[in-house]
Amino acid sequence: MKKLLGLVILGFIVTSSVVALARPSLLVVYPPNNHQTNSEKIFFIGTAPPDGKVLINGKAINRSQAGHFAPSFPLQLGENLFTVSHQNQQLEIKVTRLATVAELPQGLAFAKDSLIPVADIAKLPGELICFSAIAPPNASVSVNLANQTIALVPQPQQIRLPSNLAALTGNNQPYAESIPVRYEGCTTFQQAVSLTPIDGNNMIADGKSVDLGKPEFQLTLNGETITQPGTGKIQILSPANLEVAEVVVDAGVARTGPGTDYSRLTPLPKGTQASITGREGEWLRLDYGGWIHSRETRVLPGAIPPRTTIRSVGYRRIPGTTEIVFPLQVPVPVSVQHSDDHFTITLYNTTAQTDIIRLDDDPLISRLDWQQVAPEQVKYAFNLKKSQMWGYKLRYDNTTLILALRHPPTRGRKRRKPLSDIKILLDPGHGGKESGAVGPTGYTEKEVNLVVSQLLRDELVKLGATVVMTRDSDIEVSLGDRMAMIHREEPAIALSIHYNALPDSGDAENTKGIGTFWYHPQGHSLAVFLHNYLVKKLNRPSYGVFWNNLALTRPTAAPSVLLELGFMINPQEFEWLTNSQEQKKLSKALAQGIVEWFKSRVG
Repeated sequence: MKKLLGLVILGFIVTSSVVALARPSLLVVYPPNNHQTNSEKIFFIGTAPPDGKVLINGKAINRSQAGHFAPSFPLQLGENLFTVSHQNQQLEIKVTRLATVAELPQGLAFAKDSLIPVADIAKLPGELICFSAIAPPNASVSVNLANQTIALVPQPQQIRLPSNLAALTGNNQPYAESIPVRYEGCTTFQQAVSLTPIDGNNMIADGKSVDLGKPEFQLTLNGETITQPGTGKIQILSPANLEVAEVVVDAGVARTGPGTDYSRLTPLPKGTQASITGREGEWLRLDYGGWIHSRETRVLPGAIPPRTTIRSVGYRRIPGTTEIVFPLQVPVPVSVQHSDDHFTITLYNTTAQTDIIRLDDDPLISRLDWQQVAPEQVKYAFNLKKSQMWGYKLRYDNTTLILALRHPPTRGRKRRKPLSDIKILLDPGHGGKESGAVGPTGYTEKEVNLVVSQLLRDELVKLGATVVMTRDSDIEVSLGDRMAMIHREEPAIALSIHYNALPDSGDAENTKGIGTFWYHPQGHSLAVFLHNYLVKKLNRPSYGVFWNNLALTRPTAAPSVLLELGFMINPQEFEWLTNSQEQKKLSKALAQGIVEWFKSRVG
């Protein structure tokens, strides 16, 4: 999954166009020279002729029968120099380990870039506003803002969380880290509106937000004091005069917090409107709780907070799809949850006046229930007849919300082949300038992805399937275009074909196996079934089954699964995955696994 960068031959970085047959006598494909990382260790991926030893800093390393290697070495903070040698050849590679925390300042100073908030923020009256800074121990630190002084207190040792990628290496536990002294403190501002004089003795509330300006940080140590302005301004919003945002992209990316590090929520359909109840930099907090980047919205001048009632709920069936129609007065935020036999949709800023719902005897839905679960929050719960969902779409048609639920794929009774009338989308990962992971010889993931996808396509066509490919040559296709193709084509299933790598902290020498990734519950059964089938049928190691927020597992229009069929960076597994006969066996097994899964789901 991790993209390995250039190749390093005799100490020089070259492009990753070298293939397995054009192999120099000594090759290191990763890390590139002058590589920088936060990891405590690094692995070396490369190859050399099987005769003789390969030494890294004078230590002989293990190699596969073909001469490939992938050892790991610890890193010290700062520059680490490595010498890789084989017989009379030698490579010099420098790897720099970067510090993960700010350095303690020398003397009377705040640590560089340690003042928080960094960006402009806006909050409602009464919400906590917190400040922090890194400064020398035994100092006195405070913040002055709007005639208020907030003391910042030194905090105990911080517990850190590893990145999400740590789940891929099995080392995702919190850990205590020795860091410079961090001073923190919080306050609130109750004033919601500014006051405007109307004569000598009277004031009126003008209903506007209040700009408090930038906080001023103060540091006192050994009798000396310095002040430094923060970089982010503070604003207190007026609840009576909130701006309204409208989503202007097809699927606005809603998140749990103000940044791409935060988890995704249900995408907001184009046209969704909501009040802005907070800001942090370019991120907007909407009234139902989700955050969205401002570039995916526009502000509606003069709009009042969007609120709607809902009365009857409609139903219509079109070929292959059941549509549920929610007539609203304004497009409001929505969220979706579903499991094997339930699908729920929640409408926010909505009050129910529902007395009538039409729902005929339907291929998918046995019953629809609704409940006002909170003020201005209505939940519609669909009880499903089958445990497998086949995809859904959500859109606004003016102010009417339309939920389209796809029916199971149908196959004619006189079919002669097991996948007749079944459309399958195959996505060979990467392509063009996106090489993906790189094996020890320089052979790239994008190449083997395409080879195996084409072999799989041929097997599926023999079995009667209609196969759509996101690419059938070495071209670059964006993730957005691949996702859009799934949405447009509406296949029965979508499979993205990949081969794996690891973060720098991983064990490339010993990690191998097939892994599968899913995101929506409708893809879970497919992921688990194909994973278990391939592991057993091919007698391959299991890397595991993962819920993962990946672009090619996120489409809702069809059960979408991403397959990592082996590790490019593992010396032994690389030999297996590049073997043409083994590739054919893999493709046949995968095609047969797809047949067996459809039998279990459709009959």
